[in-house]
Amino acid sequence: MLITEMKQKDALLPHFSGKVFFLVCHGCKEVHFPEAEVEAFKAELMAADKLTGYLTTDYICNPENLTLRLAKHAQAIDDADVIAVFSCGVGVQTVAGMYPAKKVVACCDTYALPGFQGVTPLEYDCKQCGQCYLNLTGGICPITACSKSLINGQCGGAKNGMCEVDPNMECGWERIQRRLAQIGRLDALKCSVQLRNYATDDLVNQ
Repeated sequence: MLITEMKQKDALLPHFSGKVFFLVCHGCKEVHFPEAEVEAFKAELMAADKLTGYLTTDYICNPENLTLRLAKHAQAIDDADVIAVFSCGVGVQTVAGMYPAKKVVACCDTYALPGFQGVTPLEYDCKQCGQCYLNLTGGICPITACSKSLINGQCGGAKNGMCEVDPNMECGWERIQRRLAQIGRLDALKCSVQLRNYATDDLVNQ
């Protein structure tokens, strides 16, 4: 189970310089999902003629299911410059993997609670750390894709693109660099990622 909160609009709007496709997941909302805030934000973007389309569905972490649901929205997605995803980090990473040439924006932060979460059959993972870095790293989580969970770039120990800790694992930061190059956002590597605010864990313990 988990708590999902929408990021501040001021933090999201700079990512929406073009047209936007809205994708909302209701799969893991047993505890909290910011439904009212998301609907209000969607209405605001629609009024500004920013949306090419939208879909509210469940468990977008399952790519086979999501592919079928998105089929009728193919043109709207092609017309969009950005896919705005309202879900946990697993859903965002799944969508980013499906659309490697499209900018995918994580619109929520996620806080962990004990219990069952998601039905994804993939290797994607979300530590539910309360500060999602996916908008800075092209939809690839540096915490779960890197054996050392480094958030400001690779360690320098990778050999032939493979992790020095796990030789069977591709270096997460090399994946991030390729992804950012593919979507024309290598400039993001010039920005230092803020250290995680561990005080957010208090939300889980209240």
